[in-house]
Amino acid sequence: MTASALPGTPPLLCLMGPTAAGKSAATLALAARWPIEIINVDSATIYRGMDIGTAKPSLEERARVPQHLLDIRDPAETFSAGQFRAEALALAEAIRARGRIPLLAGGTMMYFKALREGLDKLPQADAVLRAQLNARAAEIGWPAMHAELARVDPATAARLAPNDSQRIQRALEVHALAGRPMSELLTGQAPAPDAALRWANLSLEPSERAGLHARIEQRFDAMLEAGLVDEVRRLRAWPELGPELPSIRCVGYRQVWSYLAGEIHGAEMRGQAIAATRQLAKRQITWLRALPDRIAVDCLAADSTARVIDAAAPVLDAWTRAPG
Repeated sequence: MTASALPGTPPLLCLMGPTAAGKSAATLALAARWPIEIINVDSATIYRGMDIGTAKPSLEERARVPQHLLDIRDPAETFSAGQFRAEALALAEAIRARGRIPLLAGGTMMYFKALREGLDKLPQADAVLRAQLNARAAEIGWPAMHAELARVDPATAARLAPNDSQRIQRALEVHALAGRPMSELLTGQAPAPDAALRWANLSLEPSERAGLHARIEQRFDAMLEAGLVDEVRRLRAWPELGPELPSIRCVGYRQVWSYLAGEIHGAEMRGQAIAATRQLAKRQITWLRALPDRIAVDCLAADSTARVIDAAAPVLDAWTRAPG
């Protein structure tokens, strides 16, 4: 039985928001008032050696509040939404057993979706097949791979960009392993969410895009000043790493990787990284605004931290009153 299923246990609090919304500062403010442990809901901070470009919590911040699911994979490894869901729920139960409060915080909406809705039953990844797909893509390019996907799974291809290598690869992999289109497997096949799990969703969102865009630009410039290019240069020294991996495809990393490969100039790298981060934030905000049960806090407000504390207090106070 998970912690959330225990009689009288309050819902698990999720603190969500787009990149640069101030989630880290908000979690530290909450941890200063309640006995919280953070479960990071982030598909980039899981990687060791990727600190600056992921805005990973500093050692000082980690000393102030226990943080989980940081530095759990090498950049050459993968970490699925299913693996995240299993580890996050196990951590929540363990944190609750210690008499502390689990707080799920981050911006990877696919992970939050997995937590809330469960996962579709699709074939597991196949390393040999993926290597074959990558080799073919190296020969003909991902737009041509996208065209191949359109022939066997037009519904999935229609929702993917021609250069979305990670998702095109997965859709082709599923078709090869299952003998059926991924779109067909997904239709009506998702398992019912765990009825015992209840969620309280708190979302940091911008009241206007320009303010968030300014934050994104400032943050990326700060990353460059802090040594992001050198960080990616160290990653390029790993023989097993390449631009096709999920870790290197993270926003910011793939643009700096291209810059170091001589494919783009420095000004282009900066502009492309900022533009890609803005697009990421747009997708995150779109997903958040589709959640009917969220409590939204303006991340651009001068008193946003105080508003987060006020919004979270009913849930976190209920955790402190819950039976051990």
